[in-house]
Amino acid sequence: MYLHPLSQLGPSGSQRGLQTLLRPAIYNNEFPVGKSLRKQAVQSPRQKPGAVDGTSNDGNTGHVAEESESRRPGKARHRETCQESLVRVEWPSFPEIIKMFESLRRAQLFREGYSCGRTRRKNQDDDFWDVLRCHPSVTGVVAMGFVIGVLILMQASAGWTPGMASPGLTKWFYAVVLSAGMLVHLHLTNKEVTKDNRLALLILGTLFGHLALAVMVQRFGSAREWPGGFLASVMPHAVAPLVLSVILGRRMGMFAALHCSVLGSLLVPGVTSMTWISTGLIVGAAGVLSTRRVRRRNRFLIAGLCVGGTAGLVSFILASLDGSIASAELGQITGTPFASGLLTGLLAGGFLPVMESAFGVTTDITWLEQADLNHPLMRRLSMEAPGTYHHSLVVANLAEAAAEAISANAAMCRVCAYFHDIGKLNKPEYFIENMDPAHNPHADLTARMSTLILVAHVKDGVDLAIKHNLNSRIIDVIEQHHGTSLAWYFYQQALNQKAEMLRLVKEEKASEDDIPQISEDVFRYPGPKPRFKESAIISLADAVESASRTLDKPTAQRIEQMVDEIVQTRMFDGQLDECDLTLSELARVKASFVKTLASMMHSRIKYQQRAVETPPQRLDTSTEPGSSADGEEMPNRKSTRRRTATKSTPAA
Repeated sequence: MYLHPLSQLGPSGSQRGLQTLLRPAIYNNEFPVGKSLRKQAVQSPRQKPGAVDGTSNDGNTGHVAEESESRRPGKARHRETCQESLVRVEWPSFPEIIKMFESLRRAQLFREGYSCGRTRRKNQDDDFWDVLRCHPSVTGVVAMGFVIGVLILMQASAGWTPGMASPGLTKWFYAVVLSAGMLVHLHLTNKEVTKDNRLALLILGTLFGHLALAVMVQRFGSAREWPGGFLASVMPHAVAPLVLSVILGRRMGMFAALHCSVLGSLLVPGVTSMTWISTGLIVGAAGVLSTRRVRRRNRFLIAGLCVGGTAGLVSFILASLDGSIASAELGQITGTPFASGLLTGLLAGGFLPVMESAFGVTTDITWLEQADLNHPLMRRLSMEAPGTYHHSLVVANLAEAAAEAISANAAMCRVCAYFHDIGKLNKPEYFIENMDPAHNPHADLTARMSTLILVAHVKDGVDLAIKHNLNSRIIDVIEQHHGTSLAWYFYQQALNQKAEMLRLVKEEKASEDDIPQISEDVFRYPGPKPRFKESAIISLADAVESASRTLDKPTAQRIEQMVDEIVQTRMFDGQLDECDLTLSELARVKASFVKTLASMMHSRIKYQQRAVETPPQRLDTSTEPGSSADGEEMPNRKSTRRRTATKSTPAA
């Protein structure tokens, strides 16, 4: 469509205002102009360079530079002028329109002095990827891909084994049934995993990689004609159990050990099914049991030693039962499985960081690596906001102890609590823990403006976290640790100001227009509410630690009463509605808070002061010999000694 340019509109006020807003915003690049928004002026060959949108180089708007009328016919000149006065504008899309008006609003606020012109980074997920992560059809595709992959591995294993025929329909049926049973077991026992396609892909991909590695080792052993029991002992049975146990817990590790043993019995035709299943379960269980509280990467070496020792023992037992053991082969029978188990542990430890970054999961090892107080943000916090820094350390201790009480992720709670208040770095002096006692900056502000400053530390924290590439869970905790709670102090202050204004209106000392309109939503944090256990624990720990500073005499009874009141207030306000904390877990969290606070705020015995002894009087050497500082005559030491000696001598 064709529209007249803004310069040729009528002189009405609305048109002039729109022109005033649009022109600086477009030509100063204050909002991104897409291809559909770019004006394409139809320039004639006779138009001067730079004369676009009806503006000539000589500064006259609304007129196009023309040549003399004597050199151009009248109709051609009229037609060319009409073409030059028309501007082609393509209809923009709806998101571009929203961005345009938002940019215009920000530009107007910046010109009026209400904005600094900067835009905060936001924690926004792509809707497309959110749909892929939760859509059931994607779950079905992942499950079907796993079943097809198992069938392909079974066909490849049969082709690589000398003298082994292609699997028939019976084996294909067994493979499909066992794979379907595994998927049903996964859905019934770990529903939260099946809701997230990313975790489902992680589990099934790890199991498929484990089975593919077993097929390759089987091909290597078949070429060297290893016996079935020895081949079963050399297999890397603990790869998937180790990886999944460290990432998702030991329950998932045992799940992997069980189903990898069952499915693997169909893929290795050179080993009997019972030998394979029993060996896989024993070695896999040994790997899972050795992954308790893995907080250092050297634990994978220890796990490899345990797996290798178990595999060597199983190999020795199987060889003894077969009666084929010889003293010359004892080293090979026990040493090769031991080396295989050691390499299994090292392989699992090497692949763990790759899988963490690929699937967006974080283990306790990575959390402890991120719990470094020398991080640039923590160093800034300790120097620029020392009160907030100390508050974060105490919240971290409270949250970690509470998480351990309910078997939540304690390492994650500690690290997220360290960074949950980094948004206060922008204006640290406006928060009570960093405030100068001699000056309160909120005394010169209205209650609404003070609330805006306090609430902004959540968005500022998200901006800093994204800028420093912090973990996504840390960003979630920064957003959720206040939920949609109310800034109660400033809300009450605003209500008091409104009541005072109503009183003045009744006394006819003020007009009704001066009465402020108070809305509770203005004094609430933007949210969202806590959505997982660790976020809820940190939210409660933050509130409990702040309130504990107001106790005059912190006894155990007063601390328990304070914790109960805070938790009840959060529950009635609906701040815990979106997380999966149960009432029994909440009771244990409260008990942990009370215990930790009571130990932190304990009293000490007031010791009695010692009686200060009066030091002996020293002689003033500035006076003359034989005289005291007060001018009195002092006896001579020699005469005193003589007198004493005379008195002590008995009479003759």
